[in-house]
Amino acid sequence: MKRTLMTASLGAAFMLASVPLAMAETTAIVGGVVFDGTGAPAARKTIVIRDGRIAEVGKDIAVPSDAHVIDVHGMAVTPGLFDLHTHWTVAGDPTDYPSIAAAYLRSGVTTVSDFNEAPEAYAPLRAWLAKLDAPHVNFAARISTPGGHGADWADQNTTRWISSPDSAKAAIDAVVAYHPDLIKIFSDGWRYNRMPDNTSMNEATLAAAVAEAHVKGLKVMTHTLTVERGLIAARAKVDSLAHGLQDRVLTDGEVGLIRESGMGEIPTLSVFDPDKWVHSSDHKVVANSVLFDNALRNVRKLFRAGVIIGVGTDAGMPATPHGLSTLHELELLVRAGLTPAQALTAATHSSAVLIGQDKDRGVIAPGLRADITVFDGRPWETISDIHHVAMTMVDGKPLYGLEAPPADGRPGWPAPMPAAKLVDDFERTDGRSSLDTLRTDTMDRGPDRTVEVSGVMPREAGKGHVLFMTATMAQQKTPYAGVSVPLSTGAILPVDVSAYHGISVEVRGSSCDARMTANGTVGASWSASLPLSAHWQTIRVPFTSLASVDNPHHRAWTGRDITDLEIGLSCAPGTTAWLQADTLKFY
Repeated sequence: MKRTLMTASLGAAFMLASVPLAMAETTAIVGGVVFDGTGAPAARKTIVIRDGRIAEVGKDIAVPSDAHVIDVHGMAVTPGLFDLHTHWTVAGDPTDYPSIAAAYLRSGVTTVSDFNEAPEAYAPLRAWLAKLDAPHVNFAARISTPGGHGADWADQNTTRWISSPDSAKAAIDAVVAYHPDLIKIFSDGWRYNRMPDNTSMNEATLAAAVAEAHVKGLKVMTHTLTVERGLIAARAKVDSLAHGLQDRVLTDGEVGLIRESGMGEIPTLSVFDPDKWVHSSDHKVVANSVLFDNALRNVRKLFRAGVIIGVGTDAGMPATPHGLSTLHELELLVRAGLTPAQALTAATHSSAVLIGQDKDRGVIAPGLRADITVFDGRPWETISDIHHVAMTMVDGKPLYGLEAPPADGRPGWPAPMPAAKLVDDFERTDGRSSLDTLRTDTMDRGPDRTVEVSGVMPREAGKGHVLFMTATMAQQKTPYAGVSVPLSTGAILPVDVSAYHGISVEVRGSSCDARMTANGTVGASWSASLPLSAHWQTIRVPFTSLASVDNPHHRAWTGRDITDLEIGLSCAPGTTAWLQADTLKFY
């Protein structure tokens, strides 16, 4: 049998690593002290893995003769960690999918829930993730209220808006077609006493959404931060709160109601940690400290009452980096009153229970996925040891640390697809383009947003159909309304348009600031103005006329990383504007 020794020195372990594990069907992890997540005391055990799942675990297990042996003598072996609340967004740290995936693997995280994506993006992202070295990613379908938190950006193809039991059922039925892994409902519009509140969801609507999701076999988490809304969520049979309650401390009676409901809590202490802003002179930091103390006290009360506490971070938000925040969350749970062992259980078995995946992963036991993390130290005794990740294994494959493939040989961004000449002739009436991609409305952001309606309508003189868009501009400094046409499904994978010279469109509309924008990967955008009038005209936009807009990495135009084309306009606040377009193509 092949054997690899992992010494107590992590640096030496990496130097001593043998040829990376490739196609071996049987692997044995030997010599480690196993914290299995079941509540049993940690003990030195052997773990035998076959075809990505744990076959045997025990002190006196015979190592199969054909097994690839990984010797982690004296080190800590635990189930892979979970992070049940993340946002894989270009505004986060890091900014792109391969780098975010790597950050979680470096931190021993093997399962995450992503709350950022539109349902249209699930299929291409799942296909891409299957080719990456990455943790398992659960995608959450997003539901909010008109004017609610989460509905203050993008359109209803990203976040459905509901305000009644009937619309709740319809929203669940609509997103189920995309096979989400769970549902996230933004039910609480409280904005931390720092800004005007968004709208909140009434109890009847929330209960109807939860009931319909449960009929479909889906767990429901809610964006909830106040005690009042937490109690509403408990009565509505929500499975878990995606944040900690922090406006005040729970009473014993309220704790009992939550416990009896069976609802869990994922406190996301990392995103609210006021120590991140310790150098700020802003008076809001003082208020944050009070709210954070409430959150810590409520975690302590709920946990001691028997409420399941899971681990999530809201990573992707400001000063909440992917991966590292998960490890910090465990430290904050200890600060809230959990022991290191209890915090580690929260990050493994308890999180698996809350997400409904405890029959598949979350403990080290026969039949479950071989999602395993190895640490240098004893994190169930000293929580800071959680930072000393030595190896991360997903489905029995080492993806970080010992035995992991070299970083420079790992898959990353897929090769761009060649662009078709015709992007959209707007003849389809189902909201999809000539490329079979789903068009989206791209209004401005914020609580007071532009009201936009778009679709297709017959063109005059029987000339087929055209795109139409009408908008009432928001009371903002630079209100905006637009329509995006993805070049790939969900505008996820890059498309190469460099074989062409520019973009052509037939267009007419309000004579205000109109523009054509080519959006690229990782938040890059390039834009040019469109001189609109009330009369049809064919406008050609050479690629050489496109100027970088809000490009976080100041990338130069290459045309090889484009995801969608967007046509839109910005008019005076409070005014009504319109636009029609036809035959959008490259030339």
